[in-house]
Amino acid sequence: RWQQHVLGTPQPPSFRDLPAFAKGGRERYGIGPETRARLDACLAESARNIERPLSLTARAARAYLDVCFFHPFDDGNARSAFLALVFVLAREGVALDGVSLLRRVTFQADEPEDALILTRYIDVHLAETRRNSASLDS
Repeated sequence: RWQQHVLGTPQPPSFRDLPAFAKGGRERYGIGPETRARLDACLAESARNIERPLSLTARAARAYLDVCFFHPFDDGNARSAFLALVFVLAREGVALDGVSLLRRVTFQADEPEDALILTRYIDVHLAETRRNSASLDS
């Protein structure tokens, strides 16, 4: 349903059923019978897990990169990935004051350093939000 809102379509777009390409064809995203289930399983890991604790910012970054990596739709995947990131934060009561670092840079799901950079950027925005909130309480 998020994708329906992102694209302004009358119905939710379906999960793609053909390989997808991005960045002028430089990136290819395969498809198989298990792709949808694998994406669902990966996104489920964005929830807090007592047995396998992972920081909120790491889980939000992971959700973003999962959507980017699986590229589930024919259009609007980066916007959908950003909404997934914001959802993971909001589900735990966190709303960021700003997102400029997150929206200006492209992150690659298959680049290990990008996951760390994205997590750091989320941390930067989270710290800024907390500072702003603390200054309002003073």
